[in-house]
Amino acid sequence: MITNPDNQPLTDEALLAQKKPRILTLANQKGGVGKTTTTINLGAALAEQSYNVLIVDLDPQGNASTGLGVDEPDRLYTSYELLLDRNSLRADKICATSVENVSIMPATSDLASADMELLASEKRSTLLRQTFLDASAVLSVYDYILIDCPPSLSLLTINALVSAHSVLVPLQAEFFALEGLSQLLTTVKEVRKGANPALRIEGVVLTMFDARNNLAQQVEEDARLNLGDLVFQTKIPRNVRLSEAPSFAIPVLTYDTNSRGAEAYRSLTQEIMKNNV
Repeated sequence: MITNPDNQPLTDEALLAQKKPRILTLANQKGGVGKTTTTINLGAALAEQSYNVLIVDLDPQGNASTGLGVDEPDRLYTSYELLLDRNSLRADKICATSVENVSIMPATSDLASADMELLASEKRSTLLRQTFLDASAVLSVYDYILIDCPPSLSLLTINALVSAHSVLVPLQAEFFALEGLSQLLTTVKEVRKGANPALRIEGVVLTMFDARNNLAQQVEEDARLNLGDLVFQTKIPRNVRLSEAPSFAIPVLTYDTNSRGAEAYRSLTQEIMKNNV
């Protein structure tokens, strides 16, 4: 049992408040907004800064796993077991990736049935958090845990929000983007009222941004007007290299280290690091 200096057991909330590892959930209930791309490249950019990163692929599509070079036959222990097989996490079950200092808890399509199985548990919203707490010794080697959520506000996403210190929201610069964001922010407020009062919004990052597009500029203006400093200064551009990198199962920082996409993710990482000093 972990105690504080007065030799009293720490509460779950106190354990989660500890800075290492910093748990960051990437969420947006809309698909195709660059969530997985952001997870992979943020992890790679943090690794460039000598941080040890664990990515938890909580999307049944398993795109983060594929994008980091973990083939399906190698996904022997997955985020499905992480959620539903308590006390089973060991260091040797975590997969290495194609990127130095980045590891992953991969996902398979088995995770698609997890929502139904979670419904049967009284603690269905807190299972991932409890697993993290139970495995605190295993996870203590990591500086950051990045959780890549499915494109929905399912129980998988709720578990990720309950487990995290903060939530990062990729927001595609397109029509109706802010309307979809309001639903996620409402969910974050509900999580704060209940299982994770300390959850904060890390920020909103505009993705697939084309400065030549009037609509993209209008979305940015509206986002900054409504959300203020929650919107990162860094914008992730539309970039061919960003689109090509996943087919080689590597981050864009490896695929083309000097590309606009790679530099944007380095800039975003610097902003996040400043937030967490």
